[in-house]
Amino acid sequence: MATERTLSIIKPDATRKNLVGRILARFEEEGLRVAALRKIWMSKRQAEGFYAVHAARPFFGELTEFMSSGPCVVLVLEGDDAVAANRRIMGATNPAEAAEGTLRKLYADSIGENAVHGSDSLENAAIEIAYFFASSELT
Repeated sequence: MATERTLSIIKPDATRKNLVGRILARFEEEGLRVAALRKIWMSKRQAEGFYAVHAARPFFGELTEFMSSGPCVVLVLEGDDAVAANRRIMGATNPAEAAEGTLRKLYADSIGENAVHGSDSLENAAIEIAYFFASSELT
């Protein structure tokens, strides 16, 4: 297995519910290591920049409003097949379709407020990590 890095975001709904510690513990219990972490409150402009790939989609406005509605925890996870591992731990985007025990099944309220974000590929992980972290901040 290849050691990889991926970006994860603990979204405003999960931070409002004081789930940061539980979510971080879950990543570590599943063998991922936190290589960088920062708590931020994204501006609308930052959220629009981060989710620019979805700008033409009908949910873009709602997504960027939500992501700028409160603090998030952005983190870089590292480990064997980190992208796939993180996506397995998170579960399906729609919590109603997420597997039992996944973060979204446990903590998400809806498709829009689904507790966590994770990169969907190594290529996107590199872009997303660079959006929030300088290489000198990664341990």
